[in-house]
Amino acid sequence: MRFIGGKSNLLGNLDNVIAASTQNVNSIIDIFSGSGVVASHFKTQKYHVIGNDIMYFSYVLGRGTTALNSTPTFENLGIAHPIAYLNSLKIEDTKIRADNCFVYQNYSPHDGIERMYFQNENAMKIDLIRITIEEWFQKKLINEDEYYYLLAALIAAVPYVSNIAGVFGAYLKHWDARTYNALTLVEPHVIPDGNARFFNCSCDTLLSRKDITADLLYADPPYNSRQYLPNYHILETIARYDFPTIHGVTGMRSYQAQKSEFCMVKRVENAFRRLIESAKVRYVLISYNNEGLLSTDKLSALCREYARPNTFQLHEIDYNRYNNAGTMPKKVREQFYFFEKQGEKNEL
Repeated sequence: MRFIGGKSNLLGNLDNVIAASTQNVNSIIDIFSGSGVVASHFKTQKYHVIGNDIMYFSYVLGRGTTALNSTPTFENLGIAHPIAYLNSLKIEDTKIRADNCFVYQNYSPHDGIERMYFQNENAMKIDLIRITIEEWFQKKLINEDEYYYLLAALIAAVPYVSNIAGVFGAYLKHWDARTYNALTLVEPHVIPDGNARFFNCSCDTLLSRKDITADLLYADPPYNSRQYLPNYHILETIARYDFPTIHGVTGMRSYQAQKSEFCMVKRVENAFRRLIESAKVRYVLISYNNEGLLSTDKLSALCREYARPNTFQLHEIDYNRYNNAGTMPKKVREQFYFFEKQGEKNEL
């Protein structure tokens, strides 16, 4: 999945920083999991992983893939191949009514609706799959692992038929070639063996819990003033399927409760301070870049306040900034702020 600030191309750099600067790291908190690619990578490296994100669709991706140690068996469902079954769904084969299909009614063009996020057939298919998964779960035909596994498959499939340049903040005014493809779920990748669990809350809420401790905190917060939820609002709505009140040209859902202080100029420094103070860890590793709301000098100084003497490191890597399709990439310096935390929590 394309994701703003995604770290799929920097996983080796993360590994290098951890390997060169830490000792006996067995557990990691990935406090802003996003697409889940870093948490998944950490699990493959045999770390115990605690993943978290305030966006529910991000939680679904982690809970339905990285949190599992084996592919669900769907023993109680009575359908040998649930993914294939969902891919073949047609409205005439169900009791679902079109007026109960939220995505079709609001995000594909018909009957006065102008939003062009999905071709009508794909919009309807998203709804049929989402409603069917929910019905199976409510009827206890699938368990929680199976529920999130199927939801993760749906969320991962949606961008491949979406009429967007990269994120869901706006739709294209012409149909992109990908939108003519049929929505197709594929089996999510499950990493066998390991320990990973995921949460869906703010970083402050998670780190305030007494049971959330680890050897290392990895934090990849938003860098600029653009809140994440507006760029992924349709994925959030599909994941929750809560029939929200929507507004505006893009059909935006409310996101007041999911705003991040890391996107607010006047609050970002205190947000970083709370993050570092409340983390019950030995090591802290922060991803940021030189265009972030908090300057390199200020974030470096803040890290040094909490670092044991001579442990603070700043690593900088030239990197192509995320851009929507059709724009020229711009080089930025991706930054890794690393230090060993001082104080009593260092002895955990």
